[in-house]
Amino acid sequence: MKMSKLFVQTLREFPSDAEVISHKMLVRAGFIRKLSMGIYNYLPLMWRVLKKVEKIVREEMDRAGAQELLMPFVQPKELWEESGRWGAYGGELMRLKDRHGREMCLGPTHEEIITAIARDGLKSYKQLPVNLYQIQSKFRDERRPRFGLLRGREFIMKDAYSFAASQEEMEAEYKNMWEAYTRIFKRCGLETKAVQSDSGAIGGSVSHEFMVITDTDAGENDVFYCDCGYAANSNHAVSKLAENIKTAGDWEQAKIVDTPNTHTIEELCEFLKIPATLIVKTLVYIVDKKTVLALIRADKAIEETKLMNAVGGSDIRIATTGEIEEMMVVNGFDGEKGFIGPNGLKEYNGYPIMVVADETVKDMKNFVIGVNKKDVHGVGYNWNVDVNMPEVVSDIRLVEAGEFCSICGKPLKVTRGIEVGNIFQLGTKYSKPMNAVYLDQNGKTQPYIMGCYGIGISRTAAAAVEAHHDEQGIKWPLAIAPYHAIVIPVSTKDELQMKVAEDIYKTLLKHGVEVVLDDRDERAGVKFKDADLIGFPYRITVGKGISEGLVEFKIRETEEILNIKPEDAAEVVVTAVHNLK
Repeated sequence: MKMSKLFVQTLREFPSDAEVISHKMLVRAGFIRKLSMGIYNYLPLMWRVLKKVEKIVREEMDRAGAQELLMPFVQPKELWEESGRWGAYGGELMRLKDRHGREMCLGPTHEEIITAIARDGLKSYKQLPVNLYQIQSKFRDERRPRFGLLRGREFIMKDAYSFAASQEEMEAEYKNMWEAYTRIFKRCGLETKAVQSDSGAIGGSVSHEFMVITDTDAGENDVFYCDCGYAANSNHAVSKLAENIKTAGDWEQAKIVDTPNTHTIEELCEFLKIPATLIVKTLVYIVDKKTVLALIRADKAIEETKLMNAVGGSDIRIATTGEIEEMMVVNGFDGEKGFIGPNGLKEYNGYPIMVVADETVKDMKNFVIGVNKKDVHGVGYNWNVDVNMPEVVSDIRLVEAGEFCSICGKPLKVTRGIEVGNIFQLGTKYSKPMNAVYLDQNGKTQPYIMGCYGIGISRTAAAAVEAHHDEQGIKWPLAIAPYHAIVIPVSTKDELQMKVAEDIYKTLLKHGVEVVLDDRDERAGVKFKDADLIGFPYRITVGKGISEGLVEFKIRETEEILNIKPEDAAEVVVTAVHNLK
């Protein structure tokens, strides 16, 4: 490809609406252009990257014994009703009607469709296990799309689904996919960590995310890990707390005391001269449409996904000040934020108020708690004497670095991670409600034991930029770079430079190298900046040194620069490319 013909427009500045480096770099380097909020055009350079990621995924999925198919992007309401997810999925599901008034949705995922396919085609245990996969666009109407391709509304994904006759068969396929994913991300130039995670709207009992560990702002979740091998997403992580923390107060009896202007835990601790570990904090959430009171030891924080799972909802947010005040009035109290407690709060907005306690509060004694009255708190309170212990007690706590590993007891470490893949043990979550069954050895019908395995194709490409870049631009891993190399003649008017550059270009093409010849009549500095910004893994510069039989050879990842013979430069690139295959 000649640079003069390549469809790419680089920008001098980063886009103003970009927050993370992959978004900034991909727009500035001419890989993507925003069409609408969370929706992007993949321009030729980006499309080449995505096709290479897809190729690696296909090769490893086929190697693992999976079979590719393609399912419709638009899905009928009826199948989602069979699974029970039409009303439960939430606002991310883009719903629409066709001209006949039939309700449809844009596919955010394909569990219902693939289960229906298996129901029609897999009748006997002799046909199992089977793993079917596709690579296709998805659409999720994210409330707050951000980070470019890392959290867009439309994205490209590989999703695979396995069908087995037993838990053992499904677990074997789960392990098979784990190993395939490890190979895929390694080939894409990414170091990943498989961490325990929440299954979210997909469902299932066991799930793991493959996270690219990064120190950039693009990391979506904290990943807690230990040297013993334990690793988990923040929404699934568990830990042990120090045992020598004071959780029993010195009050001789329960009473209500004045605590004026103590709206925060810090203010209350200062006023009562106590540590936060003696306070039961009450926070108000709206889960779907229901009001939930979450109780936790005041030195700890709520992990919202854990709370949502404990309640059984699909959408969660903190209640507004107005909602809290209205809830108080409806239940006959004059309390406000900072003075809330569970006693006496029965219903709000037409639903019973649910109370969930974190495990940190179970063993607290003589503690401090809100009593739904402004400027006062209850002190010396005890469970089931002064305040009822909630029926639901669950781990809803956000783990913190330094807390102790639940497996080996060593302090947990924390880092940031970008999810690029996930695997789920679905069990019979979809096969049972959709009556997707097979005949076992005894001629009896049994539901399939299912697994689900996703890889974000576009997310993987963006994560590669987060992991491989510098101030000048992208440093694409060779296997997924849009082109392997660029050849730059410093002066297109110099006949010798142009001849040698074109000879190198033709030699590389002949040996299967994807190469660009920068034939533009531009200053060398402009060409170099564009080459670094776009991220060509190798740059061969033909300049004045060619009079001595040498060219400048640059390795983008390491920034190493060598002055070598043209044929040696070509040989290095050809060897590196051939080693990929």
